[in-house]
Amino acid sequence: MKMTTMKMKERLEKELGHPNRAFSYDREKDTLKVTEAGNSITLSIPQIIANWEENGDVAVEKIVYYVVEGLKASQHTLNLRDSLAQVYPVIRATSFPRETKDGKALLVEEHTAETAIFYVVDIGSSYRFIEEDALQDGLTLDDVRLAALANLRQRKTPTKKDSVAGNDFYFVRTNDGYDASRILNEAFLQEMRAQLEGEMVLAVPHQDVLIVADIRNNTGYDVLAHMTMQFFADGLAPITSLPLVYNDGKLEPIFIMAKNRPKE
Repeated sequence: MKMTTMKMKERLEKELGHPNRAFSYDREKDTLKVTEAGNSITLSIPQIIANWEENGDVAVEKIVYYVVEGLKASQHTLNLRDSLAQVYPVIRATSFPRETKDGKALLVEEHTAETAIFYVVDIGSSYRFIEEDALQDGLTLDDVRLAALANLRQRKTPTKKDSVAGNDFYFVRTNDGYDASRILNEAFLQEMRAQLEGEMVLAVPHQDVLIVADIRNNTGYDVLAHMTMQFFADGLAPITSLPLVYNDGKLEPIFIMAKNRPKE
């Protein structure tokens, strides 16, 4: 069955239907805006259809889950000082909005030319982005950063290894919302650097994966480029398709001109 924009729109409205929610469809942009209690989330229908064609109904189920939890998180009353134990960093693209819909600036720091660091409060099954005006009563960005990185280090960072043409690829995919954030765990990066033989290249194509590559030949770069593009296209919260070289504790984005699609 071919999925059309209108069919997907109707399905989303049905599955997200709630007396307190309103829907607004923008025909020109092909987006569906879901609003509840003054907070809204805008969905790109073509992207959802592409994910549905790739992953089936589970793609729609994930979208519905993230919308429901996202709207719930936006209604969460925040006392930042009391919530420092639940603060975490999240990686986003530099193009990610730095203000809320009502113009409040989000707490954000620069990371690389491709990525930025935002700070959130974990509220269980979702998280809420922290706004600058939450820094009150002497609380500073440094306080938030230190707490966020300390909390991140407490989370386990398991890796799954795959090898292609003499190159090793390690995947962090815990699906806890902070997989890409592990790129900020300097102790983990140094630990990985010590065990890798070739060039260490990292990738954060979307929020729910961190790839650590041990690149030992040119084929490794091709494999990583294709892999990163695939993850980037499939991710619900895409970040960047450009890998990052890790040298002397520094990250630098690199552009890889992939030549041939690697064999499975």
